[in-house]
Amino acid sequence: MSLQGKRIGMALTGSHCTVEAVYPQMEKLIQAGAIIFPIISPSVDETDTRFGEAEQVKEKLSHITGHSIITTIVEAEPVGPQKLFDVLVIAPCTGNTLAKLANGITDSGVLMAAKAQLRNQRPVVLAIATNDALGLNARNIGTLLVTKNIYLVPLGQDDPLKKPNSLVFKEHLLVSAIEKALQGVQLQPILISPL
Repeated sequence: MSLQGKRIGMALTGSHCTVEAVYPQMEKLIQAGAIIFPIISPSVDETDTRFGEAEQVKEKLSHITGHSIITTIVEAEPVGPQKLFDVLVIAPCTGNTLAKLANGITDSGVLMAAKAQLRNQRPVVLAIATNDALGLNARNIGTLLVTKNIYLVPLGQDDPLKKPNSLVFKEHLLVSAIEKALQGVQLQPILISPL
């Protein structure tokens, strides 16, 4: 499927160790002709970590996409009525974000954009990265798997021995998962052997 002219909301949440893996995928989407609109959670907006400072992340996102960053519920609210995105991607999607999405909680710009996208019956792609995917968040993943217009980037355990409940999306499959979601299809297989 061609991504030429497709409007993609790219939302990043606080799995700070995997944010870096998203940048090359955004560049691939842009090279394929997609238009990327960045959205970030409060954690990405405000938190400096050993993986990078918040200001550096925001500068990089603005540089790659050429668009200003949506950071608040108010800024994300037009996503619904204006039908701004063909697809919304949450990459990385933390356990906190997927739990709130599965339970209808809208307390950030990212979640408002997701709620608006689902309201419009348009695809939302989740690139999950969480240490509790096979623990407390397993039920939330199950809820989202059967939710119309939700698609997952295939994922696998990143360290089965030291972090047996952890799952992380396969970044090299992000673009393919988006293409399939735009066709209303879940990229398979969803669960892949450890990284």
